[in-house]
Amino acid sequence: MRYLIAGNWKMNGSTASARDLAAAIAAQHAGAKADVVLCPPAPLLAAVGATLAGSTIRLGAQDCHFNEKGAHTGDISAWLLLDLGCTHVIVGHSERRADHGETDGQVKAKATAAMKAGLIPIVCVGETEAQREKGETAAVIARQVRGSLPDGASPETVVIAYEPVWAIGTGKTATTADIAAVHGQIQQLCGPKPPRILYGGSVKGSNAAAILATPGVSGALVGGASLDAADFWRIVEACPPVSA
Repeated sequence: MRYLIAGNWKMNGSTASARDLAAAIAAQHAGAKADVVLCPPAPLLAAVGATLAGSTIRLGAQDCHFNEKGAHTGDISAWLLLDLGCTHVIVGHSERRADHGETDGQVKAKATAAMKAGLIPIVCVGETEAQREKGETAAVIARQVRGSLPDGASPETVVIAYEPVWAIGTGKTATTADIAAVHGQIQQLCGPKPPRILYGGSVKGSNAAAILATPGVSGALVGGASLDAADFWRIVEACPPVSA
């Protein structure tokens, strides 16, 4: 299975800048050796989707509600995201878990809704710095993976992203040994056919090759570097060739 590089633009950009960024990335993607998903803020999905039309880059969202419709002011359903042209949606990002108090059960419900709508959820897991210092990383990852993955998940229907919270937007990056250990644990938790497992946390062009060559890593969920077309493309180009 090809590597997957997903760009999480978070709460950044305008209609004009989003179109320019998407166009700059799309212009380079033909013949690329990795799959690419761009995840702009919800109000920019239509503009980015229109810019990506005809390219091989996929459109993703940053969150969804677990209901198809209803009285949920300010939320957006997976079915509406599908209607907008999305193929993927991020769920359970640490910023959602921290800022909005999302639980594993709520993340699972969102991931389940995404699958039912025909989207591929990118389910995020990761420990905080305090949990890491207490030696709780393995326990936290086990709890989040078991509690957040939808029933019936398969390599074709779900993606997992390991993002140590202490490495997101801080400039800190886990060592390749740390990454390999957690990705190996997630693979074991998922059984003989694990989904693609992305690494996220201050991934950039300068460190992407080492991270993407780490055992168990099959892509990256990129934050800040995804807002720079040139640096983001260096990450895509750093993906190792996939064995036949």
